Amino acid sequence: MKREDVRNIAIIAHVDHGKTTLVDAMLHQAGIFRENQEVATRVMDSNALERERGITILSKNTAIEYKGCKINIVDTPGHADFSGEVERILKMVNGVVLLVDSYEGCMPQTRFVLSKALELDLPCIICINKIDRENGRPKEVVEDVLELFLDLGASDDRLESPFLFMSAKQGIVKKKLEDEPGNMSILFDAILENIPAPEGDENAPAKLLISTIDYNEFVGRIGIGRIETGTIKAGKEMVLTNHHDLSLKEKVKINTLYEFEGLEKKPAAEKKFGSIVAVSGIEDLKIGDTLCDVEDPTPLEFQKISEPTISMNFMVNDSPLAGQEGKFLTSRHIRDRLFRELNTDVSLRVEETDTADSFKVSGRGELHLSILIESMRREGYEFAVSKAEVIFKTDENGKKLEPMETCYVDVPEEFSGVIIQKLTQRKGVLVGTTRGSNGYSRLEFSIPSRGLIGYRGEFLTDTKGTGIMNTLFDKYGPYLGDISYRQLGSLIAYEAGTAVAYGLFAAQERGLLFIGPGEKVYAGMVVGQNPRSEDIEVNVCKTKKLTNTRASGSDEALKLVPKKQMSLEQCLEFIDTDELLEITPENLRIRKKILDSTKRKRSNMGK
Repeated sequence: MKREDVRNIAIIAHVDHGKTTLVDAMLHQAGIFRENQEVATRVMDSNALERERGITILSKNTAIEYKGCKINIVDTPGHADFSGEVERILKMVNGVVLLVDSYEGCMPQTRFVLSKALELDLPCIICINKIDRENGRPKEVVEDVLELFLDLGASDDRLESPFLFMSAKQGIVKKKLEDEPGNMSILFDAILENIPAPEGDENAPAKLLISTIDYNEFVGRIGIGRIETGTIKAGKEMVLTNHHDLSLKEKVKINTLYEFEGLEKKPAAEKKFGSIVAVSGIEDLKIGDTLCDVEDPTPLEFQKISEPTISMNFMVNDSPLAGQEGKFLTSRHIRDRLFRELNTDVSLRVEETDTADSFKVSGRGELHLSILIESMRREGYEFAVSKAEVIFKTDENGKKLEPMETCYVDVPEEFSGVIIQKLTQRKGVLVGTTRGSNGYSRLEFSIPSRGLIGYRGEFLTDTKGTGIMNTLFDKYGPYLGDISYRQLGSLIAYEAGTAVAYGLFAAQERGLLFIGPGEKVYAGMVVGQNPRSEDIEVNVCKTKKLTNTRASGSDEALKLVPKKQMSLEQCLEFIDTDELLEITPENLRIRKKILDSTKRKRSNMGK
């Protein structure tokens, strides 16, 4: 039985190809907002971090009505570190809209999300976006997309997928490039024609697979998923089960059933198969759980999410300035917050360590973990983290394996040489190179994940901000040997106190400073970067000795070089294996693990 009044689609693409902007246009042209209603751009990126960084971190659900049909839309993340979100969201839909930038063409995440859609045999509508760009090349990009389909072994009917050309920002769509611009109704019609209606049995026992978890402080945990069979009613008693935990068979009751309308969740009395719904009132609901009818408590299959490849330790802050700026400081606070994150982030792993004050947190990449760190500090948490390290494995012969990445670099040709040199030093192997017509080269590398740790900031410097680097996890391969993470040393504060201009003036001759006058420091804190490889201790609290005589010019103002403002990502890239990053709601401070200078020297001599 088909439900012709429903379509379920996901919008998939590489990061920054316009998914969230497209959803904005669809909502506006479907009449979701009043004419006089003020609506922010990228309305689906509701999280403050998403809006600041211009990326989607969590998938979002919305729905529109068109020609008597309800189109449920899921906006998915495009960054590789959040691909765990994409993997499970695709189980909830019957087709995808693949968005490709008319200039950049197919990028690493385009390949990843499309491969996942093809694995599930989901029909595609391909939209070439940003056709209004001056340097756009939509005709070439169509060829790129078809080549990608062939590379991924797509079936013949998938090669016949429809192409549309659009500018999501302007809200225009065309069937052919030479056509006059139309509106989003062209895309809506294509969805009704090419995306199949959900199929199921209305009279079969009800089953709902939970694909996403939301949270509301008033109603608690909210599970979101698609009803696979039967009908679900508010207030109904059901059985909570899980495909990967067959011992779970818990009787639960749905307090409230919601359906999506525009940006809102509205209560519903009942919904039948094919609908994407939300349910509340079940305390222990997790991603991957199935809500089953009492008559047939058999869980639905849920794919295993790809394993994390990178980890760092989160620990209680024990620096001399600890406890002065944060609200949540203890190991219990940190532990509760990390384990709460597991409710909504299926790609994250949290493990207890030998000490009660430290937790090993593993994720899909540096960005994945830095988003968690930034979220926690904004919530008032104070803690410290270690340098990110990759997760190694061993094969059946006991050989050490490490995660490998495919790295795509788009740079002006003049910078190709320095990029090849730098990535080769980090155990990268140049697999292929393509010269574009616009003076850019695309370099493809196979490189260990640890070879990319701490390189992104250096990459922007090497390419003067003109390069684009994208990575995609490939596989676990043989360990390729030691890599030197950092060629530069640290400037380390010699004593505790407040930094003063006189001390900083003397210290800036040794390197680039991270702090300015009036900032608190402590012995063992990293206050700058030494252009040489060794660490140097400096006294930034040193004041000028006062005398009775006044020499000519001695009281002139000291000229300080402006300090380097370090972002969270830059700090995480900079820290070495013997350092920690102290994180508070107000400050980021890099420090040595061993603060005492004598003990630190003894430890280094013992290596």
